Amino acid sequence: MNTGKLSKLAAQLSILLIDCPDQKGLVHKITGAILDSNLNIVSNGEFVDQESNRFFMRTELDGSVDGPELMEKLRSFLPVNTNIRLSKREKKSVIIMASGEPFCLGDLLLRQANQELPLTIPVVISNHPNLAQLAAKFSVPFECISHEGKSREEHESAILERIDHFQPDYIVLAKYMRILTPGFVSGFPNRILNIHHSFLPAFAGAKPYHQAFQRGVKIIGATAHFVNQDLDEGPIISQDILHVDHTHSALDMAQAGRDVEKIVLARALNLVLEERVFVCGNKTVIFS
Repeated sequence: MNTGKLSKLAAQLSILLIDCPDQKGLVHKITGAILDSNLNIVSNGEFVDQESNRFFMRTELDGSVDGPELMEKLRSFLPVNTNIRLSKREKKSVIIMASGEPFCLGDLLLRQANQELPLTIPVVISNHPNLAQLAAKFSVPFECISHEGKSREEHESAILERIDHFQPDYIVLAKYMRILTPGFVSGFPNRILNIHHSFLPAFAGAKPYHQAFQRGVKIIGATAHFVNQDLDEGPIISQDILHVDHTHSALDMAQAGRDVEKIVLARALNLVLEERVFVCGNKTVIFS
């Protein structure tokens, strides 16, 4: 994972992301517009998805960027149905939602404290109070919004009120164990990340380690993905595995899987924060 403290150069960079229908000469035209804007290309990556015939390009730019002017130049020749995004390489605001398990939350809090991820965490939101002390150790505000005595919609409404207050760039479900409603998810398209303790699409849903144990698998894994309207079926960002054998119980698998879950979630979040992830249908294009 390409983490580490942001250098002064990195903090000055802008990131240009383009996806559009593919056609000849796109790279030449785009880089020409960048040169004409007196900008320097620090790094560049391109990819064409043959199935959708769609072109993807991620470019890091050094120099003083006039965003509207550059956008106007690009749109003058890019095909219709083009998506263009220009952002600064800077820290993003990320709200973490968790339930009772401390491992993924603790890992992200530690990485923030060590400046290993380009983010700020304005608040941790949980439906249980037991993670408050963990957040306090890192001086991160913690809010318990209990689901007890509330309908799912009432509970989510209370959470959304707090999220709206902070206006985060992303939401991370760090072992948040309640299924979000379609209404909640639709408000944050490709902005909610989840860690699932299984190598999806295998063993989706509840108790995947128990499912894996019953099936007698020889590998277990974890999957970080964007959340969409289908449970555990959003575009996959990162995955990894561990080898197990017949001596591992379901509890052993769950304990061993915690380490890979933490690593996969942090890796996926870093890719998203560094603007390296494009969503293409229900797949992702990732420039690592």
